Amino acid sequence: MKRFIYDELVKWKHSTSRKPLILNGARQVGKTYILKEFGKKEYESVAYISCDNNPALKNVFFDFDIKRIIRDLSALSDTNILPGKTLIILDEIQEFPLALTSLKYFCENAPEYHIAVAGSLLGLHVHAGSGYPVGKVDKLEIYPLSFEEFLLALGKDRLLEVMREDDLEKTRSLDTMFVNILREYYLVGGMPEVVQTYITNKDVTALRDIQEKILYGYHEDFSKHVPKTLLPKVTMVWNSLCAQLSKENKKFKYSELKKGGRAKEFEDAIEWLVNAGLVYKVNKVARMDHPLSFYEDHSSFKLFMLDLGLYGAKAKSSPSEVLIGNNVFKEYKGAFTEQYVLEQMISLGIKPYYYTNRNSTQEIDFVIEKDGKVYPIEVKAEGNINSNSLRSVMKDNDLIAYKFSMLPYQKSERIINVPLYLISSFLLDK
Repeated sequence: MKRFIYDELVKWKHSTSRKPLILNGARQVGKTYILKEFGKKEYESVAYISCDNNPALKNVFFDFDIKRIIRDLSALSDTNILPGKTLIILDEIQEFPLALTSLKYFCENAPEYHIAVAGSLLGLHVHAGSGYPVGKVDKLEIYPLSFEEFLLALGKDRLLEVMREDDLEKTRSLDTMFVNILREYYLVGGMPEVVQTYITNKDVTALRDIQEKILYGYHEDFSKHVPKTLLPKVTMVWNSLCAQLSKENKKFKYSELKKGGRAKEFEDAIEWLVNAGLVYKVNKVARMDHPLSFYEDHSSFKLFMLDLGLYGAKAKSSPSEVLIGNNVFKEYKGAFTEQYVLEQMISLGIKPYYYTNRNSTQEIDFVIEKDGKVYPIEVKAEGNINSNSLRSVMKDNDLIAYKFSMLPYQKSERIINVPLYLISSFLLDK
């Protein structure tokens, strides 16, 4: 299964300033798979060690003598570890904090060795304040498969080429095909195991079973990593996400958690979920001026789930709703589509915000900036792309705006409509 992060791993390997690598990501997004594939294709050998339920590591990471550690890891993995020729992979590293700390000494005392580690963001966050090798590691983020990666997983390489050729007439002629695949993506999402199951047998029942097992696994992780005093609040926030996203106004409301709920009571729970990579937090900006970070309002935000398919499973939406007719684009107040757009931007490393004016009479779904320019974005789940808020905002700001909708590409003087399936290709060029 091709992942775009593979190219970033190759760059890391050949970097003259390479440090030990931490591959960050939520559980089940494919960290172990991509590191093993990278090691198998780019190195002569791979020394893979899992830190989960591995008591032998107590006899490896008791001090930071790197020469001895290399010798012991060679024995544990039955691999002759050679500088530059062997990729050392430490998986589930959050289970063994001293292994995480050792990366500092790999960086300082043995930079010739190539070592990459993967682990649950929940666990890594626990150790971030104690023994974490600050400044001594490189980091990469991996997310669920984007729509473009989903196309490749389905074997639709040529369709991706067409999308990136910037031939709008050709893509328009294939609109029905793209929309049908987009429906599949809405159902499947980007969790690698779910995608692979769908590719193998197209069994939507089995697909939903796996999604529900992943969601259950996240609950198990809460019990394992979240302090007991915080656990009920984390669970309340997590369980409220579908209801929060299905509202017309998707601003997160503490009152949806409990009557009289306040930020002070729940903000630490939200921070846990964000740090775990299970939710994305989109903060409000008070002004649409560069740089947007100057006008960020942390007290007003939207929360999204990490994966569109998991959102559908958690919302108990039926596969027929998603695959047949237009319900997936009309129902849930456009929640599926806004979630989809958010994920594509995150996968490209774009940090989105949202905007509403002081009187809340104007609301723009997302605001992004690229190369010093600010772009308001409206998301329309249906073909109707009229937007009073966007027109009003455009009167007050000298900006180019985007609409992402089900309609074909259209360009006016200051507003560009982009079909939903072309979002990533379009933003890459901007």
